[in-house]
Amino acid sequence: MDDRDDMTAADAFDLECTGIYKDFGDFRAVDDVSFRIPSGTFFSILGPSGCGKTTLMRMIAGFEDPTRGDIFIKGASVLSVPPNKRNVKMVFQHLALFPMMDVYENIAYGLRCAGTPKDEISGKVADVLARVALPDLARREIHQLSGGQKQRIAIARCMALNPDVLLLDEPLGALDLKLREAMKIELKLLQHQFDTTFVYITHDQSEALVMSDYVAVMNAGRFEQVGRPEELYHSPKTAFVAGFVGDSNRWKGRVLDVRSDGVRIETDVGLTVVGTPYGEKAIAQGDIAEVFVRPEFVAATKPGESVPQAEGENTHTGTVDSVLFNGANSRVLVRSPAGTLIEADVVVTGGGEDLREGDTVRLSWAPAQSMCFSD
Repeated sequence: MDDRDDMTAADAFDLECTGIYKDFGDFRAVDDVSFRIPSGTFFSILGPSGCGKTTLMRMIAGFEDPTRGDIFIKGASVLSVPPNKRNVKMVFQHLALFPMMDVYENIAYGLRCAGTPKDEISGKVADVLARVALPDLARREIHQLSGGQKQRIAIARCMALNPDVLLLDEPLGALDLKLREAMKIELKLLQHQFDTTFVYITHDQSEALVMSDYVAVMNAGRFEQVGRPEELYHSPKTAFVAGFVGDSNRWKGRVLDVRSDGVRIETDVGLTVVGTPYGEKAIAQGDIAEVFVRPEFVAATKPGESVPQAEGENTHTGTVDSVLFNGANSRVLVRSPAGTLIEADVVVTGGGEDLREGDTVRLSWAPAQSMCFSD
């Protein structure tokens, strides 16, 4: 899949891959991937483990050679350029900081290897530390740094060399949840600070959606879709993207009829759902289809309360099986008469009007919020 036209042709492209394949014996790890990244963009490659995203990044860095295809940095092919000669730097999950060196020496080491004059090194180190908001830590030992500080030092060490592209291979994976949440914001701010193209690989959709200007969703070696985070979330082109990006109630069923305002599907869990066709493949009567409904679009109300959607279009009753309290992101699991669980986001105030386990509820959502894909 080639989504390169989604990005403005007039932009300068720091990185472009055309028709990239990578085979390991009979196994194809990367399958005809093409994309290009405008200068100064935060670009994420999102996909499950084993989908080929790390292999693709290693080819960009020069640690693997493509079986076919070409890779361009600033418009020039780098296939014949060894890793140490490409103006691309990489931050790994475990950072690879030198424990025997302090912060200053960790950053200065790369500058010395690159042949930077001695009288310029201290100024460059001070500048990059200021830009990652750690100006006073030059002589701090690595073991004295927090996890977030180590992340910023690893990025500073790369950025001191002024790379055209910075590759980040799941750098937040080893951090605890609270620090990961904070570092999402930190990384986005750092990317703006340096105005350098970041290519970030992750299996965590939240990281990709929060930080990225563009996201490529990868599956089985191919890019399923490339677009802005909101496009992937609200307008997925494939069932895989709909299921992988964001949370969804997901059902499969047979199309009963196709109407001017959508399709009606009898699901295999006993629900009849009215929805909207998505994707490039047309949906016809009798087709097997997949349906995705995001929990935030499902209204869960007690009998007698008003609902925002019209009666008769995706209105179902059930019993609250569980309440999953998570502050503003709380959710109820409602069991339908047929026994299937439907998830709906709710507001939990702590008052008597809150839904509780065992309550009878009515679930409703608009047909436009049922994303239907032909199987």
